[in-house]
Amino acid sequence: MDQLFMRLLLYVWSSPGSVIGLIAAILSWCTGGSCRIHTGVLEVSGGFARWVLRNLVLPKGGASAMTLGHVVIAVSRDALNSTRSHERVHVRQYERWGPMFIPAYLACSIWCAIRGRDVYFENPFEKEAFEKEAYAKESA
Repeated sequence: MDQLFMRLLLYVWSSPGSVIGLIAAILSWCTGGSCRIHTGVLEVSGGFARWVLRNLVLPKGGASAMTLGHVVIAVSRDALNSTRSHERVHVRQYERWGPMFIPAYLACSIWCAIRGRDVYFENPFEKEAFEKEAYAKESA
């Protein structure tokens, strides 16, 4: 019971990001995208999610996937599969940072830009995700 209560608290704590993700999920589903739950995370692909990731994200040329609380949006189902370990690191970051995740992430990107560094690859949140993703691949 304690574990269930803690999971519930983590979902509530990270819910500001998840609400944004749920809006993206609804818009994606309405525009031909698909949704499914995988390991406690709503995964969304195609439709509006594809458009957002190709047009409104930090990396030049777009991104394959993005995490919003307990929702991961991606350009395709293949992208969901190939980015799952990286995006799950971001889910855990949302669980740690809660409503402060998005402001902290953006502040790190701004700080990188001010220092002349890459706003995506030099962002500490991304660096952690890439490191843990690489470790997971090495361990597999």
